[in-house]
Amino acid sequence: MTRHVLAAGVALAAFAVSAAPAQAEEGMWTFDNFPAEKLAADYGWSPDAVWLERTQLSAVRLTGGCSASFVSGEGLILTNHHCVASCLFDNSTGDNDLLKNGFIADRREDEKACPGQQAEVVMSITDVTDTVKSAFAGLEGEALTRARDAAIAKIEDEGCTDRDTMRCQVVTLFGGGQYKLYTYRKYSDVRLVWAPEDRAATFGGDPDNFNFPRYSLDGSFLRAYENGKPVTPEAHLTWNPRAPREGELTFVVGNPGSTARLWTESQRAFERELRLPVTLATMSELRGRLISAMEVSEEREREGLDMLNGIENSLKVYIGRTNALNDPAFTDKLAAAEAELRELSAGNAAIGDPWAEVDTAVQAYRALYLPYRFIEPTGDLYGYAHSLVMAAQERAKPNGERLPGYTDSALPLLEKRITDERPVYPWLDQLAMSWSLSKAREYLGVDDADSQLLLGKESPEQLSQRLVTGTRLADPAYRRQLWEGGLAAIEASDDPMIRYALGLVPRQRELQQQVDEVYAGPLAAAGAELADARFAAYGDSLYPDATFTLRISYGQVKGWVERGNEVPIATTLGGTFERATGNAPFDVAPAFAANRDAIDPTVAYDFVTTNDIIGGNSGSPVIDRDGGVIGAAFDGNIHSLGGNYGYDGTLNRTVVVSTAAIQEALETIYPAPALVAELAAR
Repeated sequence: MTRHVLAAGVALAAFAVSAAPAQAEEGMWTFDNFPAEKLAADYGWSPDAVWLERTQLSAVRLTGGCSASFVSGEGLILTNHHCVASCLFDNSTGDNDLLKNGFIADRREDEKACPGQQAEVVMSITDVTDTVKSAFAGLEGEALTRARDAAIAKIEDEGCTDRDTMRCQVVTLFGGGQYKLYTYRKYSDVRLVWAPEDRAATFGGDPDNFNFPRYSLDGSFLRAYENGKPVTPEAHLTWNPRAPREGELTFVVGNPGSTARLWTESQRAFERELRLPVTLATMSELRGRLISAMEVSEEREREGLDMLNGIENSLKVYIGRTNALNDPAFTDKLAAAEAELRELSAGNAAIGDPWAEVDTAVQAYRALYLPYRFIEPTGDLYGYAHSLVMAAQERAKPNGERLPGYTDSALPLLEKRITDERPVYPWLDQLAMSWSLSKAREYLGVDDADSQLLLGKESPEQLSQRLVTGTRLADPAYRRQLWEGGLAAIEASDDPMIRYALGLVPRQRELQQQVDEVYAGPLAAAGAELADARFAAYGDSLYPDATFTLRISYGQVKGWVERGNEVPIATTLGGTFERATGNAPFDVAPAFAANRDAIDPTVAYDFVTTNDIIGGNSGSPVIDRDGGVIGAAFDGNIHSLGGNYGYDGTLNRTVVVSTAAIQEALETIYPAPALVAELAAR
């Protein structure tokens, strides 16, 4: 989703909950369980196997947390502007602010590498449920999680022997009811091709984000390379720069991050009573600290903007979730759905009482949550140190004994993220680290052993300044040296940030073991039982919670009624100038202003659909029944913020930037004739 937002409420009406079979357009479906019969019954048509395979092979997961799609045979990738903002930011200088000014690569040689980014395409999905479950049968607590993780590591290791081009990931679905091996073709060289000015994508800023109508050019292009040459993907979507048609069938294909629609009442209570309040309070303070620090200079304003955008977007999401979980009309329906499933499961000895098991696990987790949350400080430089220390220690173990995230299948991406060159701004790192340390001391208490471990006798400000100014981890060559030197290099290092991370890791591991014992392990066992209960009650025509893995949703181009008024399906480019006030954030981008007379004001700009999405779907292609891409999803409306817990088909909407608007931008506003020709090639 877009990141430039303020607080807002969430209005919720009737909705469907996925404990029961999905209703209407609800559902983020896996490709191996697409509801073809249901879609045909609802719309009189359903895609065949060839359509689904081509679409799957065209869909791209960006490891930075977004979705995308191949739209040419030369590795061209369509995604959102806010999905490439960090790449623009990392390639900017004080003399050339690419985030502010936009970027156009006139030649392939000018395309710029995106640090830490990787593009991934799902090649196959394999059910490995029996293998994983049999590995931890009869075990409990930490022993269960260790056996499960070892089995997953082995499956991933055996599934992908070519780690230069492939990535294997075992995904947990239905809270532990299913395990699927996703095999990806990966492209580790991803470069920036075209992006508009930031104001073109963020027009309306905080007031408009998660709202509609929108006037946002939130689209950009990347390109995947291999061995220095653009890749030829297995498949790509057809570029179709046309206006949407009201009522037409649309598909959104992408990687929704996470949802909590299968949670129990005790899990939602924990979210409402503890996690969300702490998150909102601490993140709000971080936002205030950052805004104040950015006001010092234009340079700091540029350097802090990407971080601020992310914070503000997250705040709006968490506020929306908080409002949803405090709305009795909404939560009563969630409770009723759970009660129905419990009633249908009563007397089934094979299922037992997983709800009671979850209650016990959540209650135990409450006592661990604050130290578990605050024991790891915030900051890019500390993040490098923590990853280097953990990776060195874990790599010294057999693959099957390592923690998730450090197995052989995960190490190539971790190495890329650690060693890729990108700018680090010390003042930002000091601000983030001192903030997180001060919040740890506040929530844990001055006399708490974990507070004392984190701070010693220093203040948060003193400690963060000493570590950030003293470390050499901003240098990618030094990070590479430590990575390649392994555990011996880490233990011999005198870098203060490395030494600090080494001092924290034992306590972090101890807390992780405790969480595995009383929370993660019991939840894995209970999750399998809850999944069995759902399948027994409702059959297997269900979709699992989102897991940042490939999903497909279907819906239609359709407005809604807001406070008695019909919301239209689309806006036009000309509407931008009518909405503009000349004052930020309603000031038009310079290139828009300069080309006003040349822009076709009737071109469809942004539009809405009933597709079911969540964060992580940003950049997902919006596809028509002919397989053409007619837009890129970049947001949800304000009502969709409660979609983490349940879908409301009367109000939840996906907000899309149309390919028609992007085409007009490529031809008139930010001319890129080579891209226009590439997209026109069939």
